[in-house]
Amino acid sequence: MIEVNGLTKRYGDTTAVDDLTFTVRPGEVTGFLGPNGAGKTTTLRMLLGLVEPTAGTATVGGSRFRDHPRGLRHAGALLDAGDVHGGRTARAHLAVQARANGIPRARVDAVLDEVGLTSAARRRVAGFSLGMRQRLGIAMALLGDPPVLIFDEPLNGLDPEGVLWVRGLFRRLAAEGRTVFVSSHLMTEMEHTADRLVVIGRGSLIAAETLSAFAARSTRTSVTVRTPDTAALAPLLTAEGAAVTGEGDLLTVTGLPAERIGELALRHRVLLHGLTPHGASLEEAFMELTSDSVQYTAGAPR
Repeated sequence: MIEVNGLTKRYGDTTAVDDLTFTVRPGEVTGFLGPNGAGKTTTLRMLLGLVEPTAGTATVGGSRFRDHPRGLRHAGALLDAGDVHGGRTARAHLAVQARANGIPRARVDAVLDEVGLTSAARRRVAGFSLGMRQRLGIAMALLGDPPVLIFDEPLNGLDPEGVLWVRGLFRRLAAEGRTVFVSSHLMTEMEHTADRLVVIGRGSLIAAETLSAFAARSTRTSVTVRTPDTAALAPLLTAEGAAVTGEGDLLTVTGLPAERIGELALRHRVLLHGLTPHGASLEEAFMELTSDSVQYTAGAPR
């Protein structure tokens, strides 16, 4: 389990992380989301003891990561796939870390096989593509067979097959009862993979809840209404503050729940043939709920 309590990091007058509190539980994939500059990487680096917090605590299994004598047995992490000595082979890179953490040498070949790098084990890392480096970084995280796994943007550089493989890997690791914490900007993948989300903006917590609960907070949910009397129903919905578009016997309504639409139709004796609510996608909910926390926005195209 990962527990973060009041975690804060300041650099002079700049607050990178501001009083964060959340828990990442075993048996689930938890996505870690936020706009660029939100403080995600700083939070992960504090969690792994690479950055000293200004205030607060971040623990893995009840202790600070730096207090575990053989850290890779307690938590595995991929923070930067490029942070590898290019002159070493993939096998040598993992073997050094295995020796330092008291991990059997046989585990090196096992994780190379698991990430699909057996045929590249004797190649120097300098010749690896970004996708291959990501796989090597994932192998490093898995090396100690740890109960906690932390990944920062693990899908960068992977081809579609690699993305599907990583999605399945995370689900399997969680099903084994491990704690899986994944930072990513790929909303579609988080929508397919995560059970829960931790969302931050400008260093502060926005949400820590299930993916479905977060999406439900969006005002961009809509309802498809099928009725033979769209001319009568549409103005009733508009008068209630809904936005309504239509074609044929179908209306698309945003701003009113299906229950309220049904009540209005019943009261005014408008026949309905169907009401189908549609939740907002994770990307839509994320864009809406983090709009006030975006630090870097592109200008309009010229």
